[in-house]
Amino acid sequence: MKRTIWLWQLFGFAITSFLGTLLHFLYDWTDKSFLAALFSGVNESTWEHMKLLFWPMLVFAVFQSFFFKGYKSFICVKLSGLLLGLSLIPVLFYTYNGAIGKSADFVNIIIFFVSAALAYAYEAKLLGNPDTRCRFPKIAIMIVCVIGLLFVVFTFKAPHMPIFKDPISETYGIDIQ
Repeated sequence: MKRTIWLWQLFGFAITSFLGTLLHFLYDWTDKSFLAALFSGVNESTWEHMKLLFWPMLVFAVFQSFFFKGYKSFICVKLSGLLLGLSLIPVLFYTYNGAIGKSADFVNIIIFFVSAALAYAYEAKLLGNPDTRCRFPKIAIMIVCVIGLLFVVFTFKAPHMPIFKDPISETYGIDIQ
């Protein structure tokens, strides 16, 4: 069964990597569509890059949940993976950027893939552990919903904090036209 879990997680990593890459460009490809802005990166801020991980992981988790009905800890494991992946993106980016002093695009891309890979590996470890428990699945679902809502709200009303600042345009989020 552990091998099956790892195969699922590898599939999730591949889907997340593919969809996250597409979402990086979707906003521009759709001529800055409002609908695309909800789910795709609208600028080069760290926050918007975190969104590229969140939505594909959430979509895959919903799909995967149909096949993992017997795992009572599923939703908490998925929340843990999401939180790990979302945390790794800014931690790795700001650590690397602070140490080197500048940001190379290829390293930023690697950070996205490493964050996704570690998130799915962590989930696989938790799913494969029979002692993993989810004491409050409804709260876990609520937290995932709040995170999704924050990604939408902060796309249009981003706080003036460095994580939300586009390093190219030096703007925060987008204006609703």
